[in-house]
Amino acid sequence: MANPRIMLAAPKSGSGKTLITCALLGALSARGLKVQAFKCGPDYIDPMFHQKVIGIPSRNLDMFFTDEEETKALFLEENQSDVSVIEGVMGLYDGLAGTNWEASSHHLATTLKTPVILVINARGMGRSLLAEINGFLSMDPQGWIKGVILNQVSEGFYQSMAPLIRKECGVAVLGYFPTKKELDWESRYLGLKLPNEVLELREKVTQAAKLIEETVDVDGVLRIAREADQENPLTAKEFPWLKGNGGERVRIGVAMDEAFCFYYEDNFRLLRNAGAELVPFSPLRDEKLPPDVHGLILGGGYPELRAKELSENVKLRQAISEAIKAGVPSLAECGGFTYLHETMEDQDGVSYPMVGAVPGGCRNTGKLVRFGYAMFQMPKPFGEGASEARIRGHEFHYYDSDAPGEDCLAVKPVTNKSWKCGYFGEGSYWSYGHLYYPSAPDFVKWFVGHCKAHREKKA
Repeated sequence: MANPRIMLAAPKSGSGKTLITCALLGALSARGLKVQAFKCGPDYIDPMFHQKVIGIPSRNLDMFFTDEEETKALFLEENQSDVSVIEGVMGLYDGLAGTNWEASSHHLATTLKTPVILVINARGMGRSLLAEINGFLSMDPQGWIKGVILNQVSEGFYQSMAPLIRKECGVAVLGYFPTKKELDWESRYLGLKLPNEVLELREKVTQAAKLIEETVDVDGVLRIAREADQENPLTAKEFPWLKGNGGERVRIGVAMDEAFCFYYEDNFRLLRNAGAELVPFSPLRDEKLPPDVHGLILGGGYPELRAKELSENVKLRQAISEAIKAGVPSLAECGGFTYLHETMEDQDGVSYPMVGAVPGGCRNTGKLVRFGYAMFQMPKPFGEGASEARIRGHEFHYYDSDAPGEDCLAVKPVTNKSWKCGYFGEGSYWSYGHLYYPSAPDFVKWFVGHCKAHREKKA
């Protein structure tokens, strides 16, 4: 199977990667090509934008979460696209703790043998742009950087600088993207606002896709992507957890709406492979849980922005509380974890009643409480016969809790800084930590197994 592929990376965050990635995805889709999108790193929001453009889920690839062979397998699994577009994270060489190469966009590009196009916000720059480009090329001895796109510049500036870049840097200049205020997307915390909060998103993406066809050599981008597949064909080992599990399914309710929407597509894949039927429900609008569910997943998101609405849906809050008291296995991460508290403050500091499964309340501290990767050590292994009791993930939250839990131990890579966190029981995990299931497939078997056991017990 052919796998043409390209990565759009940048010198730093805020360079315009997501807008240009979505513009390129839109342009390629408009040409009738089947496109698969990926995001380097643990970001949830950028893949939502990708999916809005191409109509199918975008997936995360992260070199902290999975090793090289596992990452290649995840990239190739069910990837039947004409071209894959990978959006980088932060700066090209920014990995663990910001100081290591591991888990950087460049690490992923090297693992997948993927050519890189640097998106450089050149606004306010002149000849210094040459120094920046040459600096990035000097740290790329394998030559994965194949071209640059200049962002936030005029046509005149591009026409002046492109020949200089080609001459003095020896790298392809594939075009530019002009300054367009009407295409700007607003940010929240350290990332973009959610796609459904961006006014006229579809129109903006369509306009950006048409614009990139005019100002960027899209044919050249495709040529580079196809040459990568011809020169460096990818293969990967087989992993049993990537294959489906037949037989009777167990129904697991998944909170899915504007308040709870931070999920990894490959987490869903592993759950389905382990025998789960995922049934979405809305804590904002549904008055009861889906029928015959024997497990619950409450993912992250921005429940604090909908605290009043969540609180007013008393019937659903009571249904979740009763399900948990009845022993229904449950996973709750970050926003889902805050929802389980007795109270939650909204952005204005107004406190509202929530599910009540966790004592006390949670509130906005006005600053990042935790940020970055962590290894989560559970108090016991994931099921009988399992030796593994650790899973990889990350934390990112401004909110803190009166009762954050002490069942698990989170350990940061590089620094080994650690802290106690979360609640871990028979079939349950509640914490601020977002987990990446492919980093510990036994975790999925453990959870789905508890859901099946609860179904049998109830029957």
